[in-house]
Amino acid sequence: MSDLSQKPLLNKFLEQTSRLQLLVLSNGHGEDIIAARIIQELQQLSLPPDIFALPIVGEGRAYQRLDVPCIGEVKTMPSGGFIYMDSRQLMRDVRGGLVQLTWKQIQAVRSWVKSQTKLGNQKAILAVGDIVPLLFAAMSGANYAFVGTAKSEYYVRDEVGLLPRKSKSARWENFSGSIYHPWERWLMSRRRCRAVFPRDALTTEILRRWPIPAFDAGNPMMDGLEPTFTNPVFDHGEVEDPEIIRPMIVTLLPGSRANEAYDNWEVMMMAVSALIDGFREPEVVFLGAIAPGLDMDILSQTLQTMGWQQRDQSSVQVADPQALCFGQKNADLILSQQSYNEFLHWGDVAIAMAGTATEQFIGLGKPTIAIPGKGPQYNPAFAEAQSRLLGSSLILIDQPAKVIPTVQTLFQDPDRLQDIAENGSKRMGKPGAAKRIAECLQERLT
Repeated sequence: MSDLSQKPLLNKFLEQTSRLQLLVLSNGHGEDIIAARIIQELQQLSLPPDIFALPIVGEGRAYQRLDVPCIGEVKTMPSGGFIYMDSRQLMRDVRGGLVQLTWKQIQAVRSWVKSQTKLGNQKAILAVGDIVPLLFAAMSGANYAFVGTAKSEYYVRDEVGLLPRKSKSARWENFSGSIYHPWERWLMSRRRCRAVFPRDALTTEILRRWPIPAFDAGNPMMDGLEPTFTNPVFDHGEVEDPEIIRPMIVTLLPGSRANEAYDNWEVMMMAVSALIDGFREPEVVFLGAIAPGLDMDILSQTLQTMGWQQRDQSSVQVADPQALCFGQKNADLILSQQSYNEFLHWGDVAIAMAGTATEQFIGLGKPTIAIPGKGPQYNPAFAEAQSRLLGSSLILIDQPAKVIPTVQTLFQDPDRLQDIAENGSKRMGKPGAAKRIAECLQERLT
């Protein structure tokens, strides 16, 4: 009888000791979000792993929202993670303690692996981002998997062949036959690297030329974008069929980095003014998808300076009670920090000066007009690289006034719009990537 009573306890002990212990590494705000989406899918598995995290850049708020414990020391660097676009940002981070922090984090990963080994637990590491978390994982001594968010073969080639480049230094990007350099491929081809998840099918195809366990699971950036409301609601009084007079909808994506986004917003408002003055349609609606960390008052002041008047109601009803509505001539403009998914889906075209948001909008099969700013993120070099990544879907203009002929030409060419729709899906993938990655991780890491 006593043996039978102890069986459930024994089974519970065996389940705990056989459960995978997974440490997730990521190096950036966007990478944290992608990692969090994969974690959510891992937690839905029949035997989910015990999950820990180490955000190498920033404080890992995405993990905090999931109640995933973080190991090691975390700290926000002065650059906010944009060291790759400006060497001065890197030096600021070095002066801010980057080297010491990195060493402490490497030691924390090794200590975590050793502690799990002493307990006799299965252990593995999931690295999300670029070579930094990948290197941390390779140095840990545990099995690992890698979700590559930073690189894509589309930066240097398309399905036809290599892209023409003006700079001789650009050859460095593809000198070894892949956007991933030999040392990165070496880390991905180690015996302990059990799975690699590139961001698109083309990159997966190229990596498979080497002994790399690459899987085309899609891009988690396209997950979690389902809108609460499928279609916008228009208020046109007594009109029975509002679709007949549906206005053109332009989504505005100024970015999420505070000071830069405010500068971007001023540039975008010049493009908006030009569009209103030159647009012949009876009405146009602008939807400002504003990051939660931005100050709406600053954005509103810019609008009022440029002649926009705040209104109590708008022609588009959104579910955000805090949304701000403005009007000018034949146009409405709505600012919301809670309607991101809706604004992505409702827009016919976007004016963008953003990273992730631009890619997600294009992934929905829609065209985007981009205006390079001063940076540190959305500067001319970043925008040019993003245009290679996203192909025909991203149209770069060098001054706000050029938005008018660009829009007019774009919407007079249905074949081009169809090509953009297909291109966006091909380059960014279909939703459901996080679940596919989680299922593959369960199979490859346990």
